[in-house]
Amino acid sequence: MSKPMLVGAVAYTANVVPIWEGMREYFRDSPAEMDFVLYSNYERQVESLLAGHIDIAWNTNLAWVRTAMITEGACRALAMRDIDAAFRTVLVSRAGSAFEGIDALRGKRLALGSRDSAHAAILPMHFLADAGLSGQVEILRFNTDVGKHGDTGRSELDALRAVLDDQADAAALGITTWDAIGRDQLMPGALEVFWTSPIYSHCNFTTLPNLDEEHAQRWVDHLMAMSWDVPEHRRVLEMEGLRQWVTPRLEGYASLFDAVNEQQIPVRW
Repeated sequence: MSKPMLVGAVAYTANVVPIWEGMREYFRDSPAEMDFVLYSNYERQVESLLAGHIDIAWNTNLAWVRTAMITEGACRALAMRDIDAAFRTVLVSRAGSAFEGIDALRGKRLALGSRDSAHAAILPMHFLADAGLSGQVEILRFNTDVGKHGDTGRSELDALRAVLDDQADAAALGITTWDAIGRDQLMPGALEVFWTSPIYSHCNFTTLPNLDEEHAQRWVDHLMAMSWDVPEHRRVLEMEGLRQWVTPRLEGYASLFDAVNEQQIPVRW
């Protein structure tokens, strides 16, 4: 039997450990067993993948874009969550602000999350530029938990609090943060979405071309076989925030590639 596939993940919250212990148990005695190693940040994880220390990296979209640029497109995306195939950024204001569309931000104050969060900082700046608002919006940044690429959501909560405290007129955040926290838990009814971005892709399992394709495919096939209808599987799926694993939607990274180039975000650090 082949040695276990070694998967890297970033420990952005305490429940990461039970998630990956659950994944390891699910793959036990399968045609492609796995183990995992946790990292404190995505920069270290990407470098470990490139150095061959891990076989697969559970990457954010920014980590994927950086890996793709460094490898000149030779890396492969194996799978992503259903929610990663149709991710969005939302712009939120106080209820009753009468903001309509992204152009409402002209001359206003926008709170952004961590500078390495694609959904709460990098892509919002790209969308502002696309709307002709570069230099027309006052930006307030909350660089909380840098290295986690916005996974913790703390910087987005800081941005939302800035709106509630009237330090900012609006905040940019990922749709999952809005659905999980912003919509109801922070002063229910006090905030509302006034603009939603086009869809884009978020996390994926990334590997390099030197990983044996048959071994990788066995791992992917078993991953895709996780079922919401099986209680043991559902427990892990729920913790990771998905209902099913899906084939990567690579075209959904185009806007982030553009944003990284436009904003001259370093590929290596």
